[in-house]
Amino acid sequence: MARAVPRPRSLLPRRPRPSAHGTAEGGPGRRPLPLLPRLLAMLCAFVFMVAFAAVLARLTLYPSPASEALTHTNLRPGRSLRAYLDQPALRDAVRQVGGNILLGVPFGVLAPVVAPRTRGFLRVLVLTAVVMLLVEFAQGTLVTGRAFDIDDVILNTSGALLGYLLLGRRLSRAVHARRPRA
Repeated sequence: MARAVPRPRSLLPRRPRPSAHGTAEGGPGRRPLPLLPRLLAMLCAFVFMVAFAAVLARLTLYPSPASEALTHTNLRPGRSLRAYLDQPALRDAVRQVGGNILLGVPFGVLAPVVAPRTRGFLRVLVLTAVVMLLVEFAQGTLVTGRAFDIDDVILNTSGALLGYLLLGRRLSRAVHARRPRA
């Protein structure tokens, strides 16, 4: 009886892997958007990203001389979070923590649509952390009444990851779907 000799894996034809939806490589009938809707989606995402950058700059880089005596640099993760949560009014803590998380959400939604190479959990994490570190550094060194706070970076980055997981990943896949291989 002759035994079949297994062929090396590299010589075997590649089969597309089924996705969670049961079809190969990208969901049910996933095809890239036609050029015009794709460009329109990217243009809208770009406009929203510019608007987000303007809001971010207004919220974070606007001087606050009245709070100059209250600001202090925080390089220890968790220190500001504890201070927020120790406030007597829960509303103030929710506003501080929730506001910082919400501030990052648009970045996680829009960045993978505007720049498809930023798609991916780790890439969004690194990109957001770098951008938010730069914003906090600018706050701490250039703006009166503002200080660098590592907890803000952590909360903003968490918000961006949340935005990416909830909507950014899906939007980016819809706009930048890969063409089916022949």
